[in-house]
Amino acid sequence: MAGDSRLRRLIGNVYRIGLGGEGVLRTEGREQETQKMLEAAYEGGIRYFDSDLLTRTVKRYYGRFWDQHPDWKTLAFQTSKSAQRDAKGASADLTRTLSRMGRDRHGLWQIHDVRNSNDIRRIEGSGGALKAFYHARETGTALGIGVTGHHDPEVLLHAVTHWDIDSVLLPVNPVESAIGGFLDRVIPVARERGIGVIGMKTMGAGNYILPKAGLLPEVLIRFALSQDVDLVIAGCSTPEEARLLARTGKDSSPMEEEEQAVLVDTVRPFADRLAFYQGVI
Repeated sequence: MAGDSRLRRLIGNVYRIGLGGEGVLRTEGREQETQKMLEAAYEGGIRYFDSDLLTRTVKRYYGRFWDQHPDWKTLAFQTSKSAQRDAKGASADLTRTLSRMGRDRHGLWQIHDVRNSNDIRRIEGSGGALKAFYHARETGTALGIGVTGHHDPEVLLHAVTHWDIDSVLLPVNPVESAIGGFLDRVIPVARERGIGVIGMKTMGAGNYILPKAGLLPEVLIRFALSQDVDLVIAGCSTPEEARLLARTGKDSSPMEEEEQAVLVDTVRPFADRLAFYQGVI
């Protein structure tokens, strides 16, 4: 189970569950619904707030929310991402994101959606985004830096073995246990290097695939929390979902290996199909 890591030293021991960037945060024009969901998440005890860089609206959702709750803002651990592969573009992303969220720094800033060897070459090459990420951490604009990916375990394996990062965000669910790669190869290497592990896609792509197959969200969250991770995130669309996420993160006990095995066996016949998120954003 999760021990000391660079990420754990940043976020402390109070966090085991966080709010992901999926759900209503990935929409536009739903300000009131989003505010109610964020309030429910915070009031339920969630302090780790991830953001999806694909929509500008999510930054404005957060910016408006923190403006309304300045005391909460100081206690929240806010993360963001950039999918820019060059240093100039990544730095511009960081400036825009901080401005929209009304912050002067992020708790964690992540190199987003690294998919293939071409991404790696661009990111770590001359003038690549990695330089901007290192600079942000050195100057305190980001307390920590990380990488995210859900396409190819080998690509993330390169990142955790060659980059000086604090965290890796990757898929953690029964499907991944069935097909292997992220859980059995990337996580152990990250642990050896003291890199924190954050589980995403706990319910499959778009937070609905596995529940649609009959697996309850709370069961899937428990499964993810029972892996060797520091933190698990999931997106929410309603206050009820946010409360369930927070409650499960606080109150659930670790899942026994036998119960985990049942879940993995349940999805195994369909695992390749259920893991279609390995080919999509």
